[in-house]
Parts: sequence; structure tokens; C-alpha cells
Amino acid sequence: MIGGIVTAALLVLFIGSWIWAWSPKRKQAFDEAARLPLDDGEAGQDKGNVA
Repeated sequence: MIGGIVTAALLVLFIGSWIWAWSPKRKQAFDEAARLPLDDGEAGQDKGNVA
């Protein structure tokens, strides 16, 4: 009985996180995060300066 409840709760959690990740309003944030390793911004310049 408890195993079924836990399974159902995890299924709902999985589906909710899937919907959140694929929602159109999150696309821009994920696209920006995907480009971070390719950007030559200020964050990339600080790698040689270890304090």
C-alpha cells in the first residue's frame, strides 16, 4: 500500500519536473545556460587568476 503511494508520488513529481523543464518560458534560460561554455565573457577571463 505505501509502496504504491510512493510510486504514484514519484510519478507525479517526475511528470511535473518534465513539464517544468519543457515549458516554453524556460527555453530562454536553458538556451543561455547552454551557451555559457562557449561565451568569451568575463567569467572565462578569471580562470587564470587563482587567489
